[in-house]
Formats: sequence, structure tokens, C-alpha cells
Amino acid sequence: MRKLVFLFCLLAADLSQAQNPQLDAARAKIAAKDFNGARTDLKKIIDAGPVNKDAFNLRGMARMGLNDFYGAIGDFNIAIEIDSTFAEPWNNRGEAKMALGDDDGAIDDFDKAVKFNPKFTNAYTNRGLAKYNLEDLQGAYFDFSKALELGPADADKYFNRGVTKAELGEFISAIDDYSKALELEKKDAALYNYRGVAQYNVGNLDLAIADYNEAIKLNPKDAQAYENRALAKGAKEDFKAALEDYDKAIELNPDEPETYNLRGVTKYNIDDHAGAIADYSKAIELDATNPVYFDNRALSKTEKQDYAGAIEDYSSSIELYPSDPETYYQRAMVKISMNNKYDACLDFKKAEELGSAEAKAEIKKNCK
Repeated sequence: MRKLVFLFCLLAADLSQAQNPQLDAARAKIAAKDFNGARTDLKKIIDAGPVNKDAFNLRGMARMGLNDFYGAIGDFNIAIEIDSTFAEPWNNRGEAKMALGDDDGAIDDFDKAVKFNPKFTNAYTNRGLAKYNLEDLQGAYFDFSKALELGPADADKYFNRGVTKAELGEFISAIDDYSKALELEKKDAALYNYRGVAQYNVGNLDLAIADYNEAIKLNPKDAQAYENRALAKGAKEDFKAALEDYDKAIELNPDEPETYNLRGVTKYNIDDHAGAIADYSKAIELDATNPVYFDNRALSKTEKQDYAGAIEDYSSSIELYPSDPETYYQRAMVKISMNNKYDACLDFKKAEELGSAEAKAEIKKNCK
């Protein structure tokens, strides 16, 4: 799926500086992604002197293009030492720090970039991305909005803000941003997919399916779009069509455990418990650390009156996540079906301790 767009701007050198034919040639090589050539040319310029902040900034950008992030930071440091108010290397150093996973340090640099150039659109976008990575969604929202305010508007800026709004639960507003992005980039399958997710979350199932249809039309190899459409079809209780989409998603990506789990849920809903158990088992085979898969398989085993198997699955779930009252409650209900009230009451009491009101009622009924 599409991810937040990281704006590494290889042409971010300060063009307000006096033009220099040699620097212009290096910029052109960076624009053409000839990073080695640009680095070689810039080394010659730097070695010839005098000290030139633009040359160090540009060489840092060339190094960024070569994934030499530590070397790039060294060059940006020198550019900043020469001119501490030079916004470009502050932003570029922040990008290098982000690439190295130092989002906190990156934000400090982006703060400086916008301090020295309050209209530096890309610095706001990059700071928003760093804040998003640190789960400061409100901060990211502000920065993405500022980038859009400064312009120019583009699909990536609307997309970044739309994703952030969706994570804040502002799905209607997210739909608006995705729609604006699609006005600018009409053939982006992932944008339709994301808008479909937002439509699904506000209950617009038909609109969600329409968006997933378009996403699949544009990119028929996207397993996630089929899975998302299956969820929407399942919510409309069109289980046959949902199963077809899950089948296609699994065909395209047979190693995703959640798709097997969701297909299992759909089979459970049509009372195909053997099929559901097979899917949950495959999900567990791919990821034995998710307690939900064990819980779901236990439910289908219970429907098939495989009580011992159900208890085994609930016990595995409890080992993975011992603080879920529902699992203790469900295991207790299976034990009641086996006439094992003593052990069932132990589970009911544990579920009650963890906050289950249903367990409290069952204790009054069964545990005297």
C-alpha cells in the first residue's frame, strides 16, 4: 500500500545564492541522479576553495542520493557552521537523520529550517512526517496543513494529511483530502484504496466498494484492495462475494496471515466451520503469536463440539495475552458444556477480576 510520502528534495539548494556555473553543473547532475558525478565535481570545488556553504550543502545532497547519510550529515554540519541561518542544510540534515531513524533529532533540525525560512514548504512536510513517525498526530496534522497552506498543492500533501486525519478518526475530513488528491492524480490506485477504507469506516459501504473497484481496476495485483473489498462485502452480508475476494487476495499474497483469519471469519458466518478451522490453522502457521487466531479457531471448534480442542486454543491464547477477560469467559463456557463447573468457575472468577460483567452473571448462575 501507499505510504506517507517522504520529500527528499534533491534540488533544495538555496537558489537565492549567487549562481556559479560549477555549482549549477553539480545541481544538474544531482537532478539527473548522477550522484557519483556530482560528488566528484563538488569535491574538486571544495578542495579548490574558498569555503563555500552551497558546495558542502550540495555534496551532502549527493551523498544522500548515494545513501551515505553519515557522510551527508558531515557536509551539512559544515554548511551550517559556515552559515547557521542557512535553512537548506538544516532541512537536509533533518532528512538524513530521519533516514537513520532519528526522528527526534530530525524535528530539531526542521524547527531550525522553518525558523530561518518560515515559508519552507518541504521542511513543514518533513517535520510532519517525523512527528507522524513519533505518533504526534496532532503535530503532524498541523505541519501537513501548513505545507498545503504554503503550497503548491499536490496529491502527496493531501494524501499525507488524509492519512493523519484517518488515524485521528476524522474519516469524513480524510475523505475530503483523498478526494482532492485524486483530483490531482486521477490514476493512483492506492488513493482510491485509502479513500475506500475511510468510506468503510463511516459506514458508506457502497462508496467504499466503488473505490476498491477502481483501485483494483487500476492495479489488479494489489492483494490489500481485494481484502478491503471483501471486508466491505462481508459487512453487507454478501459472504459469497467476500469469499471470492479473499480467495483472490490469498492468490496474490499467500503469506499474509490476517487474510486467512478474515476468510475464516467469513466461513464461520456461513457455518462452514471446517473451512474456518482450516483458515485459522493456516493463519496460526504463519503467525503463532496472535491470540485472536486461536480465539477464532476455538469458536469454530466449539461449534463442532470439539471442546477439548477449543480449550487448548483458548489456553494458547491466554498464554499469549493473559489479560483478556473474554478469553477466560469463553473458555469457562466451554468447560460448562463439558460439565466441568469447578474449572469453569475458576475461569469465570478470573474473567470477573479482569472486568467481565458477563462472567459475574455466570458466577451467580453456576458457582454456588
